Amino acid sequence: MTEETDVRIISASDIEIDHAALDSSIGAFVEKRPDYYAAAFSKIHARTTPLPATFNLWAAVLGPFWSSARAMWGLFWVLLIAEIIAWVQIGRGWWGNPGAEFLERAEKQQARADELMERARNATETADIDRFTTLAENIGRAAQSSLDRATEAQSGATTILIGGLVLLFVIKLVHGFFADVAYERQYSRWRIDPTSTGSGVRLGNVILGAALIVLIAPLVVYKFTVDGSFAFLDSFPTDWTSALILGPDGGSLFAAIATWMERHIDAAAVSGSDVFDGIVRGVRSVLDALTVALNGSPWPAVMLIIVVTAWRSAGPRVAVFTAAALSYIALLGYWEIAMETVALVGAAVVLCVAIGIPFGIWFGKSKRAFRMAEPVLDLMQTLPAFVYLIPIIAFFGTGNPPGILATIIFGMPPVIRLTALGMRGVPESIKEAAVAFGASRWQLLKDVEIPLALPSIMAGVNQTILMCLSMVVIISLIGGGGLGREILEALQYAAKGPGLLGGFAILFVAMVIDRIVQGAFSRDDKSH
Repeated sequence: MTEETDVRIISASDIEIDHAALDSSIGAFVEKRPDYYAAAFSKIHARTTPLPATFNLWAAVLGPFWSSARAMWGLFWVLLIAEIIAWVQIGRGWWGNPGAEFLERAEKQQARADELMERARNATETADIDRFTTLAENIGRAAQSSLDRATEAQSGATTILIGGLVLLFVIKLVHGFFADVAYERQYSRWRIDPTSTGSGVRLGNVILGAALIVLIAPLVVYKFTVDGSFAFLDSFPTDWTSALILGPDGGSLFAAIATWMERHIDAAAVSGSDVFDGIVRGVRSVLDALTVALNGSPWPAVMLIIVVTAWRSAGPRVAVFTAAALSYIALLGYWEIAMETVALVGAAVVLCVAIGIPFGIWFGKSKRAFRMAEPVLDLMQTLPAFVYLIPIIAFFGTGNPPGILATIIFGMPPVIRLTALGMRGVPESIKEAAVAFGASRWQLLKDVEIPLALPSIMAGVNQTILMCLSMVVIISLIGGGGLGREILEALQYAAKGPGLLGGFAILFVAMVIDRIVQGAFSRDDKSH
């Protein structure tokens, strides 16, 4: 006996909606004019075409003020900017002077032409008279052309006025048709997350929106439509502010702060010279060891070791590419400075890993420590390298070791962040099981957490390597060597050929290191 199942296909029209509950929810959301918005949202839900189903007159009239009152701040800024553009065009056509720029240029050109004509009248030699007269006539014709353009622009003021009015009308019309659609979407978000989505009409939003409109729109319109506007609208009153803070004879605020900073940096550099010199010596020892290994050893041996390492780590294709890249570097005479570059990057990476991984483990285990360190890591990554080269020079001098320290500042954050991410990604159940079997804290870290976090840690190491390579050219500005110095010299003398050849050498070094490291990671993942 076969049992048959009764299957009914229910269409959207068969779904019953509790309109009373829906209207009550909409009323709680909008607070003001609930009947209108309940009917508007119902029309929006029932429409079958992309065309708007309602027109909100108050939204069209009030524009950005309506959006701020309804806590629709994204729409507020879009409307405010659009309407300001329209009002600027209206102001230029109504009370502005569209040809002011050309008129000012014509006045300057005419003054110059008069000056040259006066010099022609005062000249004694025929050659000078002809030269000054010719120049005056040419500049006079340019002044007349500018004057004609000013007149033409001024005659188009009516067209600009009409264009601004049409633009404002279109903005109002579009806002009126689509305001309810945007508000209905906000209502949908409010039903999902009422705590973080604005609703109703709040007095604070009304005041803030009105204040922003009053403070922004008139100033912008005035600046673009009135000739000879107030000077403080064109540039910040730095001199007045400095005099207010430092006194009339105190000089500029910039000079005072810069002098104070220089004085304290110099004092810190002198008082901590022993510490800074010790850091430089430590960095130099790592750099010298790598330099001796790469440049002191016979080049065929070094090349063979690198190619075999590429073969074992990433396979024969990467080994062939590595051999070709090293051949390019050697044939063009870049071998020694390329190995110096590798030594610089290697020293920076060794120090980044030695310092960054312990910090990453700590930050992965302590959320409080990571929250405190996160702004510092953001600063290390976002601060332009040219800015922190200045204190590097002040405290550590110039040359390769200070360049490595600058590279460490830029290259360390990825290994710290990804190590912390990997440590936080270790499942709690695995750690609890290890502790239940009697693992100590050290065993838990060494045998469980670090192995499971190793893919993320090694990805951080790879990112650090590439970021350190990107600093090769920048550290040449403070005396760093290697291929970066070749690029810097090419830039100084606009040597296009040497610059491109040196750039390709840096590219090949970066690609070889990246391929070897990525190949080693992928093989480790496959073995596990």
